[in-house]
Amino acid sequence: MKQLQYLSLVFLIIVLSSCGSGKKDVPVIGFVDAFQDASITPAKTGFIDALRKNGFEDGKNIKVEYRNAQGSIPTLTQIVNFFVSKKVDLMATCTTLSSITAAQKTKSIPIFMMVSPTVKLMNMEDANGKGPANLFGTVENGNYIDTSFSNIPKFIKPKAGKLVVGMIYNQSEPQSVDAQKRIKAMADKLNITLLALPLNSSAEAQLVTKSLLNKNIDAFFANPDNSVFASFETILKNCDQQNVPVFTSEAGLVQRGAVAAFGADIYQWGYQAGEQAAQFLKTHSTAGLQPEMVKIRRRVYNAAAAKKYHITVPSNFEAVK
Repeated sequence: MKQLQYLSLVFLIIVLSSCGSGKKDVPVIGFVDAFQDASITPAKTGFIDALRKNGFEDGKNIKVEYRNAQGSIPTLTQIVNFFVSKKVDLMATCTTLSSITAAQKTKSIPIFMMVSPTVKLMNMEDANGKGPANLFGTVENGNYIDTSFSNIPKFIKPKAGKLVVGMIYNQSEPQSVDAQKRIKAMADKLNITLLALPLNSSAEAQLVTKSLLNKNIDAFFANPDNSVFASFETILKNCDQQNVPVFTSEAGLVQRGAVAAFGADIYQWGYQAGEQAAQFLKTHSTAGLQPEMVKIRRRVYNAAAAKKYHITVPSNFEAVK
């Protein structure tokens, strides 16, 4: 009898062990957001919607584990390390820092990027001009930033002489530094004086913005920068107090109070990345996949902001809801 009980116990342990160490019942997606921000939230919604449209629904035949680093780089690293150790089937990364961190921590788990620049702009190309082989998803180059900045003279006139535009940029973010260089070249071409001040974190945004406003700028340009995203309400409040309109290249920031932008539709950006992820889930292969340019861009304006600054908006811009 005792021997039978012993054998039953051994059998139970073996069964439980095999359940714990066996393959996952459903594919697991590790979704990494670098920070909490209303402007980028639609990307996650679009990504999940694309999966659902392709037959993959969280809680049914896939599991989506969502983590948000809340702007903390150490937390972001911990999140990515956790997903790598758990051996998730794929990672979805929203914004540049998430994509870079994931690519640095794994070379085998497929990464589907969104709200991120090209691999070249992230300084992740090798000597042969190739990026990590496990990087996929949807990216953007800097051309739309030029277009957005060049729209400013169409909306406002200088107080005196040349138009003066101020901006801040994070000198520790490659895509932010690149944007500043692009905007400087465009400003010179358009005979606009650009005053650009660097910062290292969103905590410095108010001080640096006030410094720019003391230089009598005609407009503020909010470029694609994690520090700008995180501190945008502070930037906007200070600019509004000095009657300085804010322009941007990000449609999400227009919803938050900037006057106008030409940029990617954030929901569609995530949706496009989600379609790639769905293809991988269907085929269990990354063959034929590569980072692709975002397809849908929009010219948008904020009606309340335009009214505040008595700005006449061109007919090819649509009001954000």
